[in-house]
Amino acid sequence: MRTPAGKECRYYYQDFHRGKSIQECRLVKGNTESLAWKPSDCSRCPIPDILNANSSGNMELALTIRPTLLGLGRRMEIHATCLKHMVTIDDPYVGCPRCNKERPGLELFWQALESDDADPPKE
Repeated sequence: MRTPAGKECRYYYQDFHRGKSIQECRLVKGNTESLAWKPSDCSRCPIPDILNANSSGNMELALTIRPTLLGLGRRMEIHATCLKHMVTIDDPYVGCPRCNKERPGLELFWQALESDDADPPKE
């Protein structure tokens, strides 16, 4: 569903049909450690970009909104976990390193990318 910031996100939900006024982020909804979600949080949220970059079905994301220094701002903390290998993912944009090693075509892609970087451009 399209967020108030204009990005597609599977965790955002809204319903304005027949007088309803529901807007929620389902990643924050069950998180008791997080501040309450506001529609303005979608403009700074990295989750839609992560979902665009990595379509792994084994990755589970958690979002926590915390106050910044003196409580004047809001900071978003992302925690990603691989459900298949039960490891914490350091960079959710790339995904689980173990899952990436299991994909045979991905290794060929990385090798081709590295060889293009090593060769200087020919004129």
